Amino acid sequence: MKLSVVILNYNVRYFLEQCILSVQRSLKSLSSEIIVIDNNSSDDSCQMVKDLFPKITIIENKENVGFSKANNQAVKIAKGEYICILNPDTAVAEDTFIKTLKHIESIKNIGALGVYLMDGTGSFLPESKRNIPTPKVSLLKLIGFKKNYYANHVKRNDQGEISVLVGAFILVKRAIYNEVGGFDEDYFMYGEDIDFSYKITRAGYENHYLGSASILHYKGESTKKDAVYLDRFYGAMLIFYKKHFYTNLVFNAIVKIGVSIAKKTNKSVNTVHYGIDKGRKTFVLTENLILLKNLSEKYNSEIKTSSKSIFSDKSLSNSTFVFDVDYMPYSQIFMVMRKFSGNGNAFRIRPPGCNFILGSDQSDQKGSVIVF
Repeated sequence: MKLSVVILNYNVRYFLEQCILSVQRSLKSLSSEIIVIDNNSSDDSCQMVKDLFPKITIIENKENVGFSKANNQAVKIAKGEYICILNPDTAVAEDTFIKTLKHIESIKNIGALGVYLMDGTGSFLPESKRNIPTPKVSLLKLIGFKKNYYANHVKRNDQGEISVLVGAFILVKRAIYNEVGGFDEDYFMYGEDIDFSYKITRAGYENHYLGSASILHYKGESTKKDAVYLDRFYGAMLIFYKKHFYTNLVFNAIVKIGVSIAKKTNKSVNTVHYGIDKGRKTFVLTENLILLKNLSEKYNSEIKTSSKSIFSDKSLSNSTFVFDVDYMPYSQIFMVMRKFSGNGNAFRIRPPGCNFILGSDQSDQKGSVIVF
């Protein structure tokens, strides 16, 4: 078997459904499997998988064991030569796995591969490619100086060697995953991908980034830099430093001071939500009249269909675009989102054959779901 896709889920039932559907489309020509591992979700995620995807392997944990331990559980039963660690709040393009497997097999001594991640607004997520967060670099980022935190030597649309990948999408040989011991289970949330990437480079391999392969990543959890986030993230960083760098009481005190400053200086951001309303132009890319009717009834507003030719107008702004994946594939949707990101535009996706749409209007906002 060529590839095992491991999806760790926690209470994102509708995003998980879209993720699985997009992955299945991308795996059509590959010898592959999908493994879903659930960290004791309280929604109906597990039942949905059993009902809609009975051939998929599902592991149901009775407690939330965290990111590292759960992914390691799944990889232990995986059969693929390669493993893809994938977040449930993602969607991949139809050619994602063909393209990334071809690329990873073309580079000698490669460890793991990451891709271009964009959020629900079509904006690039800079965490797609990062440098090793040394204590100095991490402390500077904490107080707002991010220049050396991200791997800016590789442009977002290019490809090249980087140090740290993001856990939302990591493609790696199963043998290398096992060689470095998988994800370190001392981390519960945050820092696991940094530690994993660092272990791979210390084992003598190179991590790479492929900017020509893009995926959609709705933030499953808000990345607003509030006190809870800062405590969790820099708690994980302290674990990383103690494992891989020299630390002492003075250093630990400096980190605590930096976290305290960040808590005071980071201000909350007002939530942006565009959606569909009478005050905005709404374009529905579909040939499905039932979908159009459902949307019109849901929003009590006249909503019209549009063809793909609308995107020849480069000046589109303050508009909401609803994409029907049965009409327009993910690969085209991602291109449109990247082209028309900003200018007040919003995007919603109806996964193939589904009775809901998904979207998010800023990168530090949880995705929203509308069920018909």
